[in-house]
Amino acid sequence: MMDWQKVSLVSHYQTAIAIQNEMLSGNLEEAEIGLEELIEALSRSDKRALKSQLVRLMMHIIKWKTQPQKRSFSWVASINNAREEILEIQEETPSLNDNVIQQMWDKCFKIAQRQARAEMNQKTELEALSWSEVFEDEYEIEAF
Repeated sequence: MMDWQKVSLVSHYQTAIAIQNEMLSGNLEEAEIGLEELIEALSRSDKRALKSQLVRLMMHIIKWKTQPQKRSFSWVASINNAREEILEIQEETPSLNDNVIQQMWDKCFKIAQRQARAEMNQKTELEALSWSEVFEDEYEIEAF
């Protein structure tokens, strides 16, 4: 019996090949177990990507609000890009809906706060970010 969890941690591609081999050998029960693990592994990967983008988005908004004198077009681009990436993840994996984001919100905010503090080399007074601040508010720099 194959350790599907171990295989799926190494490579999704190798897991799919191993599943195919099990199917070609007629071992459908083993292939089914492998397929279930592959689906779980892909879901975890998508969730990590969502979390990473949410942290990046929050971090730039924290920096935006904490250091208004240092606002830049690259911060605007990062905010917009992270929002777009989150939407794409949600379109590709509908189970990663807004409820999932809300469940990871506080943890992501704490990570973003820590990362922003390290990048800014200063603490922030922000204790939280609202949904509107993260996903709806416009962040723009006035053109000269």
